[in-house]
Amino acid sequence: MANTQGPQGNHDPAGSTQMFRAFVDEGGPQSRRQAPASSGPRIGVIVGVIAAVAIVAAVAWLALK
Repeated sequence: MANTQGPQGNHDPAGSTQMFRAFVDEGGPQSRRQAPASSGPRIGVIVGVIAAVAIVAAVAWLALK
């Protein structure tokens, strides 16, 4: 990685200023990418509830048979 210098000319060997600026510049698209990820846990909860209802229904049906 090339050595970078901050706005005041301070030596920044890790390039953290450049990485920070890239992180801030990507803030807008990052928030849009996270929107579909929030539906992931919701789908898992729905599938879990449906599976639990199916298991309880199967147990009740076997108990009453």
